[in-house]
Amino acid sequence: MLSRETIKILKKHQIRLNKRKSQHYLVSSSILDRIIRKAEPSVNDTILDIGAGIGTLTIPLSEMARKVVAIEQDPQIASILRERLEEKGITNVDVLEGDATRLELPPFNKVVSNLPYKISSPITFRLLEYDFDFGILMYQLEFADRMVAKPGESKYSRLSVMINLKAEAEKLFTVPKGAFLPPPRVSSAVVKLTPKKDVKLDEFMLNITRALFQHKRKKAKKALLDSYHEWAPDKKFAKEMLSRLDSELMDERPFQMESENIIQITHELKKLIKSD
Repeated sequence: MLSRETIKILKKHQIRLNKRKSQHYLVSSSILDRIIRKAEPSVNDTILDIGAGIGTLTIPLSEMARKVVAIEQDPQIASILRERLEEKGITNVDVLEGDATRLELPPFNKVVSNLPYKISSPITFRLLEYDFDFGILMYQLEFADRMVAKPGESKYSRLSVMINLKAEAEKLFTVPKGAFLPPPRVSSAVVKLTPKKDVKLDEFMLNITRALFQHKRKKAKKALLDSYHEWAPDKKFAKEMLSRLDSELMDERPFQMESENIIQITHELKKLIKSD
């Protein structure tokens, strides 16, 4: 049983998991099996596992994939993982020690991970800078709900827009707190993340999206004017640029806007600013 095996390993090495470091180990065999089935590992895959811990995902994935790259920041935990791999005679796993938000990631075509929750946002957008087939990723439930939220829904946010611009996100299933050791304060969810190819988000688009969602229930024109500091040199310049945009588009409210409309606003403002 996965929970007994995990407790035994932790006791053997006198490890006390630290919630502040997002150390919540999956101890539900049924949830583990569901994650692996969704990942569809094959002999052609190089799979990235971020926050690998003692190898809960790494080891079963290594039995089906060509190669697994396991990233673990805690040196003591990384040492235990290497020891377990050696004991089991597993040779197709590379263990990288360090911060996944800073390490240069080697090539991979899938990512399967119980992500450390405190780096959910930076590591997700870091991953989306790489070319891969898809990811099966564990997040806090509230974060996952914001990732997949649609325009007009209560959880629709800047995160929803930015994810939608870069990827297709699908919430596969929720995971109860009791599936982890120690249990986190909130439930979790597994999300399938499929990158959209050849989509680049420049700094200006990020600034426009941030400006819109700082006032997401105001009309777009008012939101962009109130947060002019995000994208324009001064308020007078912002007002002049916004006056030239389509009034119907400017009357929409960010929390109801499709990402395509935000792209349109960004492109039109860019053209206006360049020609001014």
